[in-house]
Amino acid sequence: MDILAALKQEESKWKKQVSEARQQLETVRAAMKLFGGKTTGKRTGGKKRVMSAAARAKISRAQRKRWAKVKAKSD
Repeated sequence: MDILAALKQEESKWKKQVSEARQQLETVRAAMKLFGGKTTGKRTGGKKRVMSAAARAKISRAQRKRWAKVKAKSD
């Protein structure tokens, strides 16, 4: 088989895969539309949840306490 024929065969395989991928993408988009999803990929819902510095410090202290307990048992 000469190189040109091999390349043409490879091109046709890739075109077929691209076609199948596009079809799958359209199927997914149709399903999302059916279920009311947006296809933009943007975040839906309210604002980003923010944790106060005091809450982060409290969680940090609790985690350090848990690790200290684990380390104390292993010694």
